[in-house]
Amino acid sequence: MPVTPAAEAKRDYDLAHSTEDFEYMSPWDRCITRGMPGGMFPGGYGNVYEIVQAPGYVAIVSEMIHETRIIPLDNRPLSNIRQWNGESRGRWDGNTLVVETTNYNNKGWIATNAATGRIKGIGQSEALRVTERFSRLDADTIQYEVTVEDPNIYTKPWKVAFPLYRDPAAQVFEYACHEGNLAMTHILSGARAEEKAAAEAAKQRR
Repeated sequence: MPVTPAAEAKRDYDLAHSTEDFEYMSPWDRCITRGMPGGMFPGGYGNVYEIVQAPGYVAIVSEMIHETRIIPLDNRPLSNIRQWNGESRGRWDGNTLVVETTNYNNKGWIATNAATGRIKGIGQSEALRVTERFSRLDADTIQYEVTVEDPNIYTKPWKVAFPLYRDPAAQVFEYACHEGNLAMTHILSGARAEEKAAAEAAKQRR
């Protein structure tokens, strides 16, 4: 990925200090969001998506964190509120659904899970633009393609593509997660306990 040195340095700092303060943790660890397009990237589990089309809208329900994206298809103007996952607007290009997402805040990460490799922890700026293309290849396959542009984070746009397969037996299971979850509290308190133990051990060695 064409990540700038400054963005990599910020990622490395946040990951190195993730047990010091919740603000250095990923939005996923905090149960806020997996990010967008990060929420579309495969993870270790919970990779079920339900795509629903209705007049004027497409909705994508993600099993992970139970996020639902509502994508208007009527070219309505954006709001004046910048959001974690931006605001999406969709249009049809033949049989391909093209979704452009902008209006991001600068708080999120482009990707939050270990499966995304070295882009885990890379931030996003308010200039982020994400363009997705959903193209039906056959009755059971959609080709997903996403282009990411953010001149404050990357030296040039980059692209990812992979297929989405229909599975009639798939189910969207509950993903119980909320900001302020106990896992986050335990990570922080556990780190403080380790620091205290190390300080006590250092005193005894003197």
